[in-house]
Amino acid sequence: MPMENRQTLVTEYGTRVTITWQCDGILLGHGISRFNALTSFSGASQADVVRLHFGMKGNYAFSYKQLGQTYDLIGGHHNIMYSKEFDITVQNKTLVLETFGIQFPVDQFIQFTQNASDSLKRFAEDILAGKNVMLSERWGAIDSPIQQVLQQIIHCKYNDDLKKLFLLSKSIELLVLCADAYEHTQQETFIKSIADKEKLVAVRDLINERVQDPPNLTQIARLVGLNEYKLKRGFKEVFNNTVFGYLAEQRLHLAHRYLKDTRKTAAEISYELGYATPQHFSNAFRKKFGMPPSAARNNP
Repeated sequence: MPMENRQTLVTEYGTRVTITWQCDGILLGHGISRFNALTSFSGASQADVVRLHFGMKGNYAFSYKQLGQTYDLIGGHHNIMYSKEFDITVQNKTLVLETFGIQFPVDQFIQFTQNASDSLKRFAEDILAGKNVMLSERWGAIDSPIQQVLQQIIHCKYNDDLKKLFLLSKSIELLVLCADAYEHTQQETFIKSIADKEKLVAVRDLINERVQDPPNLTQIARLVGLNEYKLKRGFKEVFNNTVFGYLAEQRLHLAHRYLKDTRKTAAEISYELGYATPQHFSNAFRKKFGMPPSAARNNP
């Protein structure tokens, strides 16, 4: 069974709550840090592992000694990195940071990627050559598929060997999604300024917070200070989905979680999430998950 460990660390900078899981040599971890001030702090590790890093919430910069690079990161982002030693200095730019990470032993990562995409093959070859390397200089955005897998891990209800199998499969799924997202980061970008990227992240957060009663495009554009053209094209570029496509995804995944974790009926959930009728909700749910809402309570 996977080993699970929960910790709360209180320091002069604030409080960090973490949960980690170990399965088949893979280490997964989720952490939420709440700071009492903007500050900087350092971290280091001697573990010889490949790291998948996901910034789920908050803005920060971190300097990566082995790569000689500083990255200024906003909102949801991800990348894959390797160095035999790992020394970073982090400067938080918001008072709350939420992160998720997966560490693959090098041999295991090579085994998973030796026949994978060209980008992962090149990355694996650099690792075998002893290079310090990042999969992409452009960090990928946490789109809806990645976000949903992260939430599935964090809210996993399984136990024992079934949980171990679930965590292993989701770790590999995130690796695949990150590698696939790499292709999007190599294209010419429409959104070039940090300020506009911050506004688009704010749009995503606004949608997440108001899934039950979302504003329309005109209201969103006014709230974040973007014109509608830049809002629509920029959101599609950053999150690989339209604004309303993303909203529909979030509604359906939230509905799926309600069905699993509460005793609410499908009709109650449909009205709570703003569907016109229970039938409209049922049709959308079946199209997304391949089953009616009534069947979701007994399925992962």
